[in-house]
Amino acid sequence: MAQQAKTVVGVVKDSATGAPIGGASIQAVGAKGGAITTSVGTFNLKAPSTASVITVSSIGYEKASVPITGDSLVILLSAVTDTSLNAVVVVGYGTQKKGDLTSAITQIDDKDFSKGGARNALDLIQGKVAGLAITRTSGSNPNSSPSIQLRGVASISGSNSPLVVIDGVPGGNLDLLQQSDIESISVLKDGSAAAIYGSRANGGVILVTTKHGHAGAPKYEYNTWIRKEYLSRYPKVLSAAGYRQKIADGEISEDNDKGATTDWFDELINHDNLSHYHNISMSGGDDKTNYRASLYFSNYEGIAKENSRQQYGATASITHKGFNDRLLTQVTFMTNHNSANLLGGGNWEDALFKENPTQSPFDSTNNGGYWNDNQVENVVSRLHQEKSLRDQQTTLAQFKSTLTITKQLSATVTGSSQRDQFVDNQYKMLDSRASQNDGDNPGGGYAYKSSNLANDYLMETYLNYSNTFAQDHAISAILGYSYQYHEEENFNASNKGFSADETEENDLGAGNALGQGHAGMGSEKYTNTLISFYGRVNYAYKDKYLLEAVLRHEGSTMFGVNNKWGNFPAVSAGWVISKEAFMDNAHWINNLKLRAGYGITGNQSFGNGTYPFVTLGTGGYYIYPDGSWHQTYGPSLNPNPDLKWERKKEFNVGADFAMFNNRFSGSIDYFQRRTDGLVIKAIVEQPANVASETLQNVGELGTNGYEITLSGTPIRNGDFSWNIDATASHARTKLLKYTSGNWLTGGGIGGYGDLGNAYNYIYPGDYLGGFFGKTYAGLDENGKWLFYDKDGNKVDADQANKVENEGVIGNGIPKLYASLTNTFSYKNFSLRFSLRGKFGYDILNTIDLSYGNQYTLPTNVLQSAFTKYKDINDTYQYSDYYLQKGDFVRLDEVTFSYNVPIKANNYIRSLSVYVTGSNLALFTGYDGNDPDFVDDTGLFPSIDGRGVYPSTRSFLLGVNVGF
Repeated sequence: MAQQAKTVVGVVKDSATGAPIGGASIQAVGAKGGAITTSVGTFNLKAPSTASVITVSSIGYEKASVPITGDSLVILLSAVTDTSLNAVVVVGYGTQKKGDLTSAITQIDDKDFSKGGARNALDLIQGKVAGLAITRTSGSNPNSSPSIQLRGVASISGSNSPLVVIDGVPGGNLDLLQQSDIESISVLKDGSAAAIYGSRANGGVILVTTKHGHAGAPKYEYNTWIRKEYLSRYPKVLSAAGYRQKIADGEISEDNDKGATTDWFDELINHDNLSHYHNISMSGGDDKTNYRASLYFSNYEGIAKENSRQQYGATASITHKGFNDRLLTQVTFMTNHNSANLLGGGNWEDALFKENPTQSPFDSTNNGGYWNDNQVENVVSRLHQEKSLRDQQTTLAQFKSTLTITKQLSATVTGSSQRDQFVDNQYKMLDSRASQNDGDNPGGGYAYKSSNLANDYLMETYLNYSNTFAQDHAISAILGYSYQYHEEENFNASNKGFSADETEENDLGAGNALGQGHAGMGSEKYTNTLISFYGRVNYAYKDKYLLEAVLRHEGSTMFGVNNKWGNFPAVSAGWVISKEAFMDNAHWINNLKLRAGYGITGNQSFGNGTYPFVTLGTGGYYIYPDGSWHQTYGPSLNPNPDLKWERKKEFNVGADFAMFNNRFSGSIDYFQRRTDGLVIKAIVEQPANVASETLQNVGELGTNGYEITLSGTPIRNGDFSWNIDATASHARTKLLKYTSGNWLTGGGIGGYGDLGNAYNYIYPGDYLGGFFGKTYAGLDENGKWLFYDKDGNKVDADQANKVENEGVIGNGIPKLYASLTNTFSYKNFSLRFSLRGKFGYDILNTIDLSYGNQYTLPTNVLQSAFTKYKDINDTYQYSDYYLQKGDFVRLDEVTFSYNVPIKANNYIRSLSVYVTGSNLALFTGYDGNDPDFVDDTGLFPSIDGRGVYPSTRSFLLGVNVGF
């Protein structure tokens, strides 16, 4: 006989303010299903007639059990006493309460993510984590990824980027992540936090947690936005009219006037760009099984023509309890397919400077209708006569099962497989510039195909123990084993000399170059294995004295036979001072905790094909006595059985605090790190060695710095609140030791004049970031360069171009990174604006160096060549004259949102609308490209490019609907 049901109605409110709580979960005890409150807090629950109690829960509030009495319930929820301290923070192989952390860890939840329409998951937290530098060196190019660096430089040849872990899978592909599917992003910043990931954690660790299902009524959500981008900042060059004026003035010869008017830069701009994103998800479940799945589609269009990225994909997860609720199994699946147009987004230097603004792109007398020059690229014809496409599929499947053996002990087994494959297709038509100028097969086109396949397989198992003794002693521990195998292979082939364009790159064998021996073909395959044993122990006494110890023992095929295994230990401790008896009268202090930690991590990321044993490579074709040609094969890299990991030892001390009824809180950290065993490909003597290069451990880096994170609520009164979040960080890195030669050098300046490197003679004891060159002393009466020599005398460029007359002339690493976010909320309205800046550093302005000089004529130049730089009458010289202060403040984002009140109905549960403006204002004295897009990470930072992707500002309209 079917059980009769009854209807329970009511409203859920904040006990302190009386404001309605939307999105709260309502469930009858002992029953399946449930209900979700509307945006005005009301609910309508179908419950069994025998139900007497319902449970009510909402993020940020204490869970409540309420008896069913009367016709309509008014339920008041109390905010968690200290939400920040009780918040669950994701750490390596588990979670901890924020109040129990003893390491430097920052977690950003989805409600605090940037709203500007992220191109990459890490764009969501730019400027929100102190010490984490995220630089978009390619601007808003939809096919680019940001440069990421945590707490300064950690390697001179290996990766400086943090390890990305997605739902426990190290090395997860960020393409799999969509903003609507991410729950939180945690950053493990210091050595004691990151040591649990061993040899891949020198650059820190970023843990991404995706959304999963929860018990409750089924929910559907649809998130969408559209975005338009506009040009914001780009170099100003002579227009056609300006160019002709210089011809009339006699500064450019008359034969350079080609009779047309062309804005070459504008010809590359996609003024009609419009990007959009759609994500629909469903979730729900009961106390045994829950699920969440989503489908998404996005179309990102860049500010450049032929520069786009379309992607679609899905995520799905299901969690099930069985075996008397002792076995918890979770299966997760993610897939992403993207199609990228890679043709556009470049040739900016050609368009701005090398094209003649009085010349038309077209020439009816030439095949294809465009002019063709062997020296200069016709940037317009390229967009119509070439193609470059990438088709990529990335998939991650994960299985995780946890068995509760006893109340204190559980065992977990997890496995995952990630597959990433892409195919590149390129074709240049018979009439294209590249084809017409080909020396072997002129006018025969060019076709290229390549494919790359990478597979990662992971298997882990670990025990988890947690117990409390005598009420005051709490201990938890994890002990595990990990096996990860990576394989990667690629293949490419090219041909030319085709008779027609119809088949493009889809009939490679039809080109004549194959029979001539001029076609191209190549393939590679790499594998490596990583095996680990790891453990962690946490101890707390009265939640006041905290201790954590970590050890990871790891072996890798990337290193020499004498150093395949390494140990990565860590220890950290915390003292919650605010819980001491002597703090009882300090009522204004809600929390005060001191932390200190020390940890060792490693780095094995030196790129594919770097091995400790001898490697072989091809050396070219040679003719045999019988007249046939044969490929040679020989050593390309010497063995080094003593090659070992780069190893970082890091000490961190910090304090967490909250005061004034938790209205002002934050953290302060100071760190010292030393990275030894730096790996490079060192040039070695022959014939003592069979090859000219050997991987060697050659040096040591040292970094000191501090980080500050502050949060405050100046106003919280009834319907109105004002929240402030701020971050600041500083780090300086010094080369402590270098045994491969006497100094480091690099940072090529490029461009005209063969000017060499911007960073020369970085000796042990020197700080990184020191530009090295001549000191400007003025111009002589003829406009020729003058520089100071070592004795302070003014000399010409020839005399100054000696090492003894050069020195450190500037600093390319910001001394301070800072951000400030203000959020104002009034009833259902919210306004958030974010500022971000970098301070105390120089940028080498290579655009002004090359094109702010009339010497470059008749090639187009900057307008400033006739104003700011009009007195220069000399060739190109690198000196501090072209170093400019890079300091800037950017109005990063302004978001205005409105939660639309929804009356109780059977269809729409919630509705919010928001408008976001990104990159709305930039305050800087720097004259070159957008200083925010100049890469300030790595060994040789802050060298501005001559042809970078232009800066844009964007406006976005978004809608989130809950059903």
